[in-house]
Amino acid sequence: MKRTIYYSIIFSLALLVWLMPGSLAAQAQQAGTVVINGGTLIDGNGGTPVPDSVIIIQGNRITNVGRKGQTTIPANAQVINADGKFILPGMWDCQTSYSWWYGELMLNHGVTSTMDVGIQFELAVPVREAILHGKMIGPRTWTGIANITTNSGNRGTGLETPLTPAQVPKSAEGMREFVRTRINAGADYIIFQDGGLPAEFYQAGLDEAKKLGKPVFTRASGPNMRVREAALWGSVGLPHSRGIPEAAARDGSTSNNSLDLYADMDDAKANAVVQLLVQNRVALIPNLYHEAPSYPRDWARFEAEGRRLFSNPDILAYYPEHSLQDYLANFRMRDTGAVRERRMRGYQNMLRFHKMFIDAGGRLLTGGDTNDTKAPGLMQHHEMQVMAEAGITPMKIIQAATKFPAQSIGVDDRLGTIEVGKLADVVIVNADPLQDIRNLTQIDQVVFDGKVVERTYRPWFGDPFLMDGGNSPTVEALTWVVALKQATFRQGGQGGGGGQAGRAFQGLPNPQDSPQPAIETISPVLVTQGSPTTTVTLQGFNFVRRSRVYFDGVSVPYRAVSPTELQLTLDENLLRKAGRFDVVVENPLPLNGDHQGFGNGTSNKAHLIVNFRYY
Repeated sequence: MKRTIYYSIIFSLALLVWLMPGSLAAQAQQAGTVVINGGTLIDGNGGTPVPDSVIIIQGNRITNVGRKGQTTIPANAQVINADGKFILPGMWDCQTSYSWWYGELMLNHGVTSTMDVGIQFELAVPVREAILHGKMIGPRTWTGIANITTNSGNRGTGLETPLTPAQVPKSAEGMREFVRTRINAGADYIIFQDGGLPAEFYQAGLDEAKKLGKPVFTRASGPNMRVREAALWGSVGLPHSRGIPEAAARDGSTSNNSLDLYADMDDAKANAVVQLLVQNRVALIPNLYHEAPSYPRDWARFEAEGRRLFSNPDILAYYPEHSLQDYLANFRMRDTGAVRERRMRGYQNMLRFHKMFIDAGGRLLTGGDTNDTKAPGLMQHHEMQVMAEAGITPMKIIQAATKFPAQSIGVDDRLGTIEVGKLADVVIVNADPLQDIRNLTQIDQVVFDGKVVERTYRPWFGDPFLMDGGNSPTVEALTWVVALKQATFRQGGQGGGGGQAGRAFQGLPNPQDSPQPAIETISPVLVTQGSPTTTVTLQGFNFVRRSRVYFDGVSVPYRAVSPTELQLTLDENLLRKAGRFDVVVENPLPLNGDHQGFGNGTSNKAHLIVNFRYY
C-alpha cells in the first residue's frame, strides 16, 4: 500500500497538470494562431469530406472549423495553404514498444499518438509528460506502464520495483493492488499480457480498473481467459487479435501459429466470434503485418521502402545498429513449400475475418507491434495498406488510425477527430487517401499539439531519458545479483574476509581482497529537477570500506549504514538537469579470487530518474 501511495504522489501532480483545462501543458503553447486554409477535410467521423475547409488553431486547440469565404482568418496568423490537399486527424500506432529513437520517425510519418504495450517501467510517465510539455520530440505516448502476466520470466527475483513489467499477482486482491498501483502512477490503461491466471484474478482486475475509470486490454490466449471471457468481463480491446484464431478454428485444430489456425477457419464459428465482439464493443488490434511476415502482397515494396528510409545518413547517425539489423532480418523470414501454401490460405482467412468484423460494425485499431523488427512511423502505413488488402475501405482504415483509438481509451473528447475544442494533431497530405490509402504517405505537413512539425531528421536527435522499450529497469541484472548473492554473500561477514578490522569504519569490513559488489534496490527511483541536496539509499551487498559510489560518472559521498546499505548524498548541483542517471558501486582491487567470473569490481547499474520540473 505504501508503494501505491508513493507512486501516486510522485506522478499525480504532473498528470493533473496535463489533464486540467487551462493547464500548464496548454499554457506552454505560444498564443500564436495557426490556420489551415483550403483543402478537403476528412475529420475522422466517417462522414462526407468537406472541401475548401478552414481550420483555426489557437495555442494547442482547434477553435474553429469552417469553410472558405465563411470564416474570418485572424490577423498575424501562421497560414498553411492547403488548397488541393487533404486534411486528417493525426494518426495513432496502437501497439508500440516505444524507444527514444522512434520520436522523429513517427512524427514525420504523421503518427502523433502511440499506445505502448506496458513495458516502459518508471520512465513511462516522465517521457509522456516531457513530450507533452515540449521538452522532447515525439508523439503522445499513451501508456500502460507495466503489463501483468502469468509468467514473470527473468523478472521474478522479488527485487523488482512495483512498476516493473511482467509481474504476476498472487491473489485476486493482489491483482486489484497491481491495477491500483499502475493507475495511481499515471497509467492510461491496464494490459493483461495473457490469459493464464485464475479467472477471479482477471475479473477482479477488470472490476478495479472500471471503478477507477480506466480501460483494460487483454491478450486473451487462455486457458482461463479467452475471447469470450475477455468480451463478457469488459475488455475494451484485444492486441494481436489474440485468441481469435483459436476461437474461429474448426474443432480439434491445434497449432502455435496463428496462420495455421486461420487456415482451418470455420465460418460459422468466425461469425459467432464477430457477433460476440461487436455486441460487447470489443475493438481489435490485428497487427496483420506482424502476424504474417512475408505474406502481404506488397512485401517486396515494404522492404524497398524500409531500406530507402534507412539510407538516410542523419537517421543512421542515431538509430541503433542492433535495431536496424533486427528490422532487416524480418525480410529474410519466408516459409516455403506446403507450409507456405497452408499459411497463405490462413493469411487470406485472417484478412477475411477482419473484413467480416468491420462489415458487422466492429472497430479495428491500427497498430504495428512496433518494436526493433519494425520501422517506426513507416510501420503505420504498411499496416494500413495490409488492411486495404483485406478489402477494408479507406474511410474505415482512417478511423482505425484516428477516432477509434481515442474512443478505446476514453480520450475522444480531446483527440481522434478534427472538431472545435479538440487538441490540434493534424496531418495534411497531397493526394486523396479515400482513393488509395497509400496516399497517406504523401505527407505535406504535420501539426502536433498546435505546432507545425519541422519534418526533418537531425543526426544529434536524442533525449535525456534515452528510454529503450522494455529494457529500462530501475536496477539492472537482477538475476545476476541473485546468483552472485547465493555464491558470495554471508550475512555477518563479507566474502573475502574482513573480520573485526573493518567495523571501525562506519560498519564496513576492510578485506585484503574485495568481494564483487551488487545493488539490489535504489530509493527513491525518481526526483524532480532542481531538488535540494537529496539522500538516496542503495540496498545491496558486498560493500566494503574503500567502496566508491558513482552518480553519472561522478564520485559522490555516502554514509555506510551497514555492509548492505549505503546512503548517498546527491548535491543539488547534480540534480539540475533532467535525465536517467547511472548509479554504480566500485570496490577496490584486488578482487577475491574465489569470486572471479562474477564481475570486475564494479556493480550492476541502478538508475535515478530526474524528472523535468513543470511548475
